Amino acid sequence: MSTPPLLPIVRVVAGAEQVDDALVDAFAALIPQLSRSSPPPSAAELAEIADSPASDLFVAELDGRIVGALTLATYRIPTGLKAWIEDVVVDDGARGHGVGEALNQAALASARARGAKHVSLTSRPSREAANRLYQRIGFTPYDTNIYRYDLS
Repeated sequence: MSTPPLLPIVRVVAGAEQVDDALVDAFAALIPQLSRSSPPPSAAELAEIADSPASDLFVAELDGRIVGALTLATYRIPTGLKAWIEDVVVDDGARGHGVGEALNQAALASARARGAKHVSLTSRPSREAANRLYQRIGFTPYDTNIYRYDLS
């Protein structure tokens, strides 16, 4: 008889008191897998995210080790509550274990509970597995132009 696969445990890091060395170390390992140009967040920056009413920081654990994260940003505009999933990252060694799906499903549930009508995200075309995941769980491509203005 084969052993069933481990399911990731997803939790929300809520409040600066939950930002510990393990979380900081996990982001130090995860962020370089997401972006070569962005440094990992400091403990103070993670605490700011965790304390903000406009963001929820989700982490996924396998065997007690943080192996993935995403941030759900929400804000009110005149047409309703906007929700965006940002900075989704799963450790290379944990891919294929349902971590990305578990993180996204938790964020979708949170956005739904807050009253958002839609949840948006962007993903580079080169992230083929991530794009397949998003489409499999129900995200659809949205016909828009994304513009960015660099302030640095």
